[in-house]
Amino acid sequence: MADRPPSRAARAAALLWCSLVVGGTSLISGCLTRPIAEQEPRTTGTVVERLPQHVDKIDLLLTIDNSSSMKDKQEILALAVPDLVRRLVNPQCVDPLDPARSSPPKDGACDSGMEREFEPVLDIHIGIISTSLGDHGAAAMTRDGKSACDGPAVHFSTDDMGHLIARSDGDDAPPTYENKGFLAWDPEQRLNPAGESILDDGAGHGLVPTLTNMVRGVGDVGCGYESQLESWYRFLVDPAPHETLEVVGGKAIRTGLDKALLDQRKAFLRPDSLLAIIMLSDENDCSIREGGTDFWVARPSPFRMFQPRKECAEKGPDDPCCASCGVDAPRGCPVDETCSEGGKVKTLDLEHDPPNLRCFNQKERFGIDLLYPIDRYTDALTKTQIEDHDGDLVDNPLFSDLDPTDELSTVRSPELVFFAGLVGVPWQDIARQNDAGQPDLKNGKDKDGNPVGGFKSAEELSAPNAGFQSTWDIILGDPKARRPPADPHMVESPSPRDGVNPITGTPIAGVSSPDDANVINGHEWEPKTTFGDLQFACVFPLRNPVMNGDCDKSTDKTDYNSPLCQDNPDGTDSNLQVKAKAYPGLRQLELIRSLGDQGIVGSVCPAELGEQAEAEGALDYGYRPAIGAIVDRLKTKLAGQCLPRALQPNDQGQVSCLVLEARAVADGQCSCDGLAARRKVPTEHRGAEQMVLDDPVATANGWNCVCEVEQLSDPDELKACQDTVPPAPVEVGGEKVHGWCYVDPRLGLGRDEVVAKCPSTERRQVRFTGEGDAQDGATQFVICSGDTTKQ
Repeated sequence: MADRPPSRAARAAALLWCSLVVGGTSLISGCLTRPIAEQEPRTTGTVVERLPQHVDKIDLLLTIDNSSSMKDKQEILALAVPDLVRRLVNPQCVDPLDPARSSPPKDGACDSGMEREFEPVLDIHIGIISTSLGDHGAAAMTRDGKSACDGPAVHFSTDDMGHLIARSDGDDAPPTYENKGFLAWDPEQRLNPAGESILDDGAGHGLVPTLTNMVRGVGDVGCGYESQLESWYRFLVDPAPHETLEVVGGKAIRTGLDKALLDQRKAFLRPDSLLAIIMLSDENDCSIREGGTDFWVARPSPFRMFQPRKECAEKGPDDPCCASCGVDAPRGCPVDETCSEGGKVKTLDLEHDPPNLRCFNQKERFGIDLLYPIDRYTDALTKTQIEDHDGDLVDNPLFSDLDPTDELSTVRSPELVFFAGLVGVPWQDIARQNDAGQPDLKNGKDKDGNPVGGFKSAEELSAPNAGFQSTWDIILGDPKARRPPADPHMVESPSPRDGVNPITGTPIAGVSSPDDANVINGHEWEPKTTFGDLQFACVFPLRNPVMNGDCDKSTDKTDYNSPLCQDNPDGTDSNLQVKAKAYPGLRQLELIRSLGDQGIVGSVCPAELGEQAEAEGALDYGYRPAIGAIVDRLKTKLAGQCLPRALQPNDQGQVSCLVLEARAVADGQCSCDGLAARRKVPTEHRGAEQMVLDDPVATANGWNCVCEVEQLSDPDELKACQDTVPPAPVEVGGEKVHGWCYVDPRLGLGRDEVVAKCPSTERRQVRFTGEGDAQDGATQFVICSGDTTKQ
């Protein structure tokens, strides 16, 4: 069958492709380009944007720290879970032109002038894992078979193996979807078998009460060497998770394949879902490398780590000769006479190697890093191929079809993976600020000046703040350059610190001046040196004080001047704990920063826990600011196909762009004929077609068919596409319009209401209408030549 003649839009676009350049080589030559309206700043060349996939399902993984100090934070998360679920399944009503104006829907509908911020999500998987991955083999090296993970008694939850857990706060295990360990929200009963259709019946049944129970059931007797990052990596990403670790000849060896975990992963993780990982932890990540002798860091007393070579202190931890005395001297480095004594390798004493601080500043203190690098986790969330345990590149399970036997074959792209961390960072450091420059979770202004409150977005965190290049300089510093955070509250240190918070001007209160306690972390304290502890990043009042808890001095009557404990009349600590704590979560923050817009920061220390604030639905109550930040970011992929880059229109309102649609067809029988608003990619655009087929997720999706989706050219159809406010259908004379148009009210193309759901920095859209929308299982790309602007 002969190709259909190109439309007027396609013929016009073909002229503009003379300038399309890939890798410095012109794809076509010998033709003229139409001039493009200039708008500064601009970039000239080829711009390729993968348009967001249509998202109709979410896989939500909660990674919850289950160590001994987490019960109070788990309770706050349990109270926040209903907010998160309801925001996704019953989205807020918003004023399209006033971001600060929103309200819950009434009887499933919005008031006049309001509309849903995105369509309700009708298919959600929700699972929970803990941060406990055991001792990595350390118990095999002790006489009694115990490791530093174990408390007074060995508990099964010190090693949850990265598996989904469904524990109850009571005696009975909570019901999960088909006993697979996760919950499935399925109000329209589309799943086979059907999932949960009741949100909350008011009698303790339904998705919300079950999930709340599961959060509380995670427990707080897990391993104190928390693997906050490796736990979700093991469940979601590890290409070959081991079944057991065996210690042979003093070295840990992975054995077997954890098929139970792989079965859970395949059932939980759909290939085409939006994946959101939400982590709750009050300590820095301690993801110990598995294999070899790295597990020694988890060996309990009386074992002591080897002393570092003297270069670590004299020249710094990055000096090539800085290493552990327990290994051979690095090549080119002299013998270090301080490494041995009496013919034995020197080890550190208890004061310099307390068992509770083995994950803190390892290279400086031990001469060796025993944790996985952060790049491991950045790559896991962003790259289609990752290294396996042997260092070979393999397909990343996050961007693969784990179950080829089902009808789901479209594979998610990296922009559909999000990571949120509720970690140890003062809420004051990451909150939006009011006109006075003070943190304000209720009325702080976003980058556009809207008083929406809440936590800063990735873009806002990267903007200058308090005289620093970004908020990241304040809360994280530069770990690779070993530059500490500018906020002294975020500096990891067992010794008391000093300094002033750059944002609020709050000085750190010393150990001897608890009366000057500040609202961020109270004051510094004196940890027991032989046990090991750090100063706090932030603290917050407990709604229900705890006798003993972190204030228990039954074995050591020394007064610590702890900000967590209520004072006795004589000024010493009592055994009543009245506040909870969090330590700087620097490794988690480093990962979040590396993810850009896909990373979300929240504070594990809430600003407000009062009963009145809870009852009134206050925006600063508990973890509501974090939940709001998470939903605000996820909805950018739920609310339509918005573009971060402005395109340049011609006088007719068209843009010098192609929209190409890639899909997989059986037996490679690709045909674009007979498909509305589509045609075969013409020869002069084959270079653009190849760019699509070279996309990182092309192989995983099996794309073998590319069609061009035609841009609307008829003036009446084009105007209808740009001006018709959703959800009204785009029609001209009662006939539906098929194709696409570019909507950008800032350039006079269309109405503000059409793109009102887009983020404030992305108020522009390639809008598809009628049969122009993506076919099932297809992914669309907009490829533009000429001048574009990044706004």
